[in-house]
Amino acid sequence: MSYNNFMKLKNLEVKSNVFLAPMAGYTDVGFRRLCAKFGAGITYTEMVSAKAMLFDSEKTKDLLITEDEEKIKAVQIFGHEPLVMQKACQNPLLDKFDIIDINMGCPAPKIVKNHEGSFLLTNKTLAGDIVRACVDATDKPVTVKMRLGFNNDNVAVDFASEIEKAGASMITVHGRTQSQMYSGKVDLESIKKVKQALTIPVVANGDVVDLSSFNQTLETTGADAVMIGRGSLGNPTLFAEILGKKFNKRYLNKYNLISEHISTLQKYFNNRFINLNMRKHIAFYLKNTGADSEFKQRLMVEEDIDKVLAQLKDFFEKLK
Repeated sequence: MSYNNFMKLKNLEVKSNVFLAPMAGYTDVGFRRLCAKFGAGITYTEMVSAKAMLFDSEKTKDLLITEDEEKIKAVQIFGHEPLVMQKACQNPLLDKFDIIDINMGCPAPKIVKNHEGSFLLTNKTLAGDIVRACVDATDKPVTVKMRLGFNNDNVAVDFASEIEKAGASMITVHGRTQSQMYSGKVDLESIKKVKQALTIPVVANGDVVDLSSFNQTLETTGADAVMIGRGSLGNPTLFAEILGKKFNKRYLNKYNLISEHISTLQKYFNNRFINLNMRKHIAFYLKNTGADSEFKQRLMVEEDIDKVLAQLKDFFEKLK
């Protein structure tokens, strides 16, 4: 397989065909920076409310913090009103991003009930209008992340064709429906049908956790790239593994990864935020390390991030 395909999105040249997915609560600037360092060709922010951007929300600004090390920066926005989405694309806060991605796949009930995220799969006309409004608002590539359908209806080819017609530069397909959430096995054959129907690049998403599943996804779907979400949590070096990149072992040490993740966050956030934010990340970093539940619980209730780091350092030293 080829892991360094060149892809053109308007004037952008994407040099790696493995991307970091947008994940609410997880793709903070510290994690994105690490994933870019290890080879992610595009890194995506957590999804950002287009409507919240209209109100100059401080929380939204926090989600939009980036680092220079991120090779190609994509911001993911969500909403259901074409005009609001268009205004979001014109917001100066997005000037630093290379790509604007539209979320049409989030299955979370609180998003769906507002007729946003994967709910848009039920209305391809509105979805097309949103894409057109965004394309008209910016010279940047406008891309879409979608699922196969809502409930159990597979509308992927028809829906994706409408999105392409509306002017999207690339489409990412998560191979599940909204009703599946994250259960069951990803449907690679349906992603393949989308790829065969479109002329713009198609990115396959779902269940990639190692080099083997990456290869299977590319081979089965014929996609132009693969987007990795949950498989990268606690494991940003996965991108290097897939791309065959070699790093000094000290860079791959999990304590060093956690420390660097925290160090980036400390440039922008207070220790209380960092401590709360890192708890969920640390749970993933500790997977398959032999850490027992008592140790994990101590970390989860510790309120001083420096003490958390000290305990982690001691734990990983003992593993050597």
